[in-house]
Amino acid sequence: MGPVDVNDLVEHVVAGSRPHIARALTLVESSRPVDRERTRTMLRLLAPHTGKAVRVGISGVPGAGKSTFIDAMGCRLVDEYHHKVAVLAIDPSSANTGGSILGDRTRMGALAEREDAFVRPSPSGGSLGGVARATREAIVVMEAAGYDVVLVETVGVGQSEVAVAGMVDTFLLLSVAGTGDQLQGIKKGVLELADIVAVNKADGDNAPNAREAARNLRQAMRMMSSSTEEDSRKIPVLTCSAVSGEGLDDVWKAVQDHRSWLVDNGSLESRRTLQQHEWMWSIVRNRIMDSLDGDPEVQQRAQQACAALDAGESDALDASEQVLRTFASRVPEFGWSEPADPRK
Repeated sequence: MGPVDVNDLVEHVVAGSRPHIARALTLVESSRPVDRERTRTMLRLLAPHTGKAVRVGISGVPGAGKSTFIDAMGCRLVDEYHHKVAVLAIDPSSANTGGSILGDRTRMGALAEREDAFVRPSPSGGSLGGVARATREAIVVMEAAGYDVVLVETVGVGQSEVAVAGMVDTFLLLSVAGTGDQLQGIKKGVLELADIVAVNKADGDNAPNAREAARNLRQAMRMMSSSTEEDSRKIPVLTCSAVSGEGLDDVWKAVQDHRSWLVDNGSLESRRTLQQHEWMWSIVRNRIMDSLDGDPEVQQRAQQACAALDAGESDALDASEQVLRTFASRVPEFGWSEPADPRK
């Protein structure tokens, strides 16, 4: 992207300018060193305007109608509850498909047309870590812009659910009634992340099946329940229909009840503090890796070390020591020791 006046960008983001919000999101998605530095400055300036939004992660089994649910729920939150809603996505699979899972925004067409909604495609390409970093930073942008509900959708496979759970207040798992084992298709470990479970498509002839699926899931949640204080809350298992709208208010009430529970026992503050710790270490790891990958002298030494490995003249231990020594000698050139000035 072209030259960026960070102070001007921040001013317009806080004012809610959609073109500037889009530009800020493009900035956080960039991996260029100059853009990363601008992003850090921007995030420092935006930070005082954040922290009040309701952050909800949404995952679902295949066929659960997640996109339709988010579209319907988002429209309801805007139209009936008068919220400003942002939708973000973590989609590491877009690196393989060559595009954004939300690229044409037609999956959430009704919500995308709302003035008080902002649907952002997942950034194309990159690893889960890179996409998760951009999503976490995008939450800061959207909250500073005045969006008081941020929905973070998990797409693809792998650890995306864990990544989302590490940046939201409430994790909602969508399921669906089907033939056979109702728990089939739910990834191992995802149920343990859920704060709320909702069985979607509970309408028409499928309504009885949805209620049966909900009963099975309630039983599964009871079997997994822990006696620790953090897990003492009974996780609600609800039914809903994104098509008819039935049950959506119950799902949103469950989100509000969970947030109240977090606030009342101090868990919201501790959860967000823990997320700040995780974000800190993520930033440290990412900046180290960016410097390893981007420094020409380190890369030259790495190529030499690999050549020695190929020739049988070295082993992995010695080769790694050579690369690390070169990296250590280059650290003063990375500018890490200079204090950050958010006024830049």
